[in-house]
Amino acid sequence: MCGIVGYIGQRRVVPIILEGLKRLEYRGYDSAGLVFLQDGSLHKHRCEGKLVNLEEMMDKVVTDSHIGLGHTRWATHGPPSEANAHPHSDCSGDLVVVHNGIVENYQTLRETLIAEGHVFSSQTDTEVLAHLIEEYLQDDLAEAVRAAVKVVEGSFALGVMWKKQPHLLVAARYQSPLVLGVQENGGSFMASDIPALLPYTRDVIFLDDEEMAVLKADSLQVYRLDDGAPVQKEIQTINWNAGMAEKAGYRHFMLKEIFEQPQAILNTFRGRIDAETGKVNLPEIGLSNKELCSIKRISLVACGTSWHAALVAKYWLEKWVGIPVEVDIASEFRYRRLLLDSEVMVIPISQSGETADTLAGLRLAKKLGARVISICNVVGSTITRESDGTIYTHAGPEIGVASTKAFTSQLTALFLFTLFLAQVRDSMTDEQSKQLVKALLELPSLIEEELPRLQKSMNYLAEEFSRSRDFLYLGRGANFPIALEGALKLKEISYIHAEGYAAGELKHGPIALIDRDMPVLALAPKDSVYGKLISNVEEVKARHGRMILVGSVTDDRLDEMSDYVIKMPDTHEELTPLLYTIPLQLLSYQIANLRGCDVDQPRNLAKSVTVE
Repeated sequence: MCGIVGYIGQRRVVPIILEGLKRLEYRGYDSAGLVFLQDGSLHKHRCEGKLVNLEEMMDKVVTDSHIGLGHTRWATHGPPSEANAHPHSDCSGDLVVVHNGIVENYQTLRETLIAEGHVFSSQTDTEVLAHLIEEYLQDDLAEAVRAAVKVVEGSFALGVMWKKQPHLLVAARYQSPLVLGVQENGGSFMASDIPALLPYTRDVIFLDDEEMAVLKADSLQVYRLDDGAPVQKEIQTINWNAGMAEKAGYRHFMLKEIFEQPQAILNTFRGRIDAETGKVNLPEIGLSNKELCSIKRISLVACGTSWHAALVAKYWLEKWVGIPVEVDIASEFRYRRLLLDSEVMVIPISQSGETADTLAGLRLAKKLGARVISICNVVGSTITRESDGTIYTHAGPEIGVASTKAFTSQLTALFLFTLFLAQVRDSMTDEQSKQLVKALLELPSLIEEELPRLQKSMNYLAEEFSRSRDFLYLGRGANFPIALEGALKLKEISYIHAEGYAAGELKHGPIALIDRDMPVLALAPKDSVYGKLISNVEEVKARHGRMILVGSVTDDRLDEMSDYVIKMPDTHEELTPLLYTIPLQLLSYQIANLRGCDVDQPRNLAKSVTVE
């Protein structure tokens, strides 16, 4: 969740830290701070609230320091305050720590340290780490960090600095992401996510769990935490550039990313399908056709928006592959008796590849013998490294907290996987495959053509409904999860209470809520359950609900049934979940914008949830 940035080299460190933290604002935070070494002393600056407060504070500070750490905190232990903001110090003030993750046994450690004479100045679990490292510290910071984390239970990504070893930073990681940056002309970086490094380098090293690194101005070495043995790590070159994470003239990252979806979908299937034969090729799965044919069940594991993508994929896989599919919320997956073995394929889905609950589910699935193929957007992330194979979504960096292009890219990857598995298992005819591939190939240009028109339509609807207190979203079949996703987007960024329902469930409770003040949005493509959906719409009309219909441009019935109709171009029934997602994203965006909400950084939320 929180952001970490560290640097040692020839450049002035404060601008690097501030710029890096700015590029990590999407992760969610409520306080910020930094520390640098100048004239043999550590200088720490912290504040509550947004990063702009820290920037204003640093405007008054003159320094040419070349080593430092920065952090944006998302409160867990202790409320947002200057005292609870990172970095945290030991008793002497000579050592500082920034930390992402949670120290689960912090209370026990804190009581022990207080009994030994340590004095605490915050309510955080992180401060325990500073005092714990101090307890082990003699003349080698790296060894003290290594010894200290052995008694820590929980997760951590650490950046540590000590004034008595002024020429190095120490980084360490366990179940919380940390990436290192390497610069040809000297200088070493650490950060909790790639965008913080992009203005300075695209050459990175991903720390694995139970690894630490010593960063110096002219070198970088990784070691194992358990025995201190050196580890040879591969330098990977990121094919994003800093400009891809800029707003490019859009008011918000979310709007930019909505408009990037045609390209993101195209990038996800480009090079993986043969337009003439309809064949899909996914060599990165890493399993033979024989192994794929031996799979008797699929288990999809994800959180939030990715879970909605998994729900859609269940419809596709069961229909076209003829294989039983389970969908689990990752945070619940491990806490039931799992019946997994080598004949089960587990598919974790994560934009960041660092989602804590999803990663924990992956590890348990592998322990039980399941095959694991992940869907992910970040090359080299932990989930991809620990999977048997990965289908990358190629959406590029997604900065807005509310996921848009990552979601439609996940749907694209899952649709490709469905086609691929159906072809391998011979459960789909060649003609069916060609039709579905043809529809997928046409989809990016279809969305690109519709986006400007839909944006104007959503402006009008947003003005009509931005003062609503509640919203219902209805869908049937594969569009039921899209109703869930639409409701999630609205509540995430506009703070309007919204719920998604399978339309057939109306009469089992939600219909009691419908009156003249209740907006109800229904997804009504001309598909196999169209007639059933229209019957549910009539139930809403009979109770004077304010109806918004999203349906086919060729469906004249819609205008008779509602004053608010969003007309969508026709596409293959199987791809309506991707197409019909777009207007729901835009409606949420426009309503949130009208309500004056912080669209890219909604309250209480973080982009990458790296703690349970």
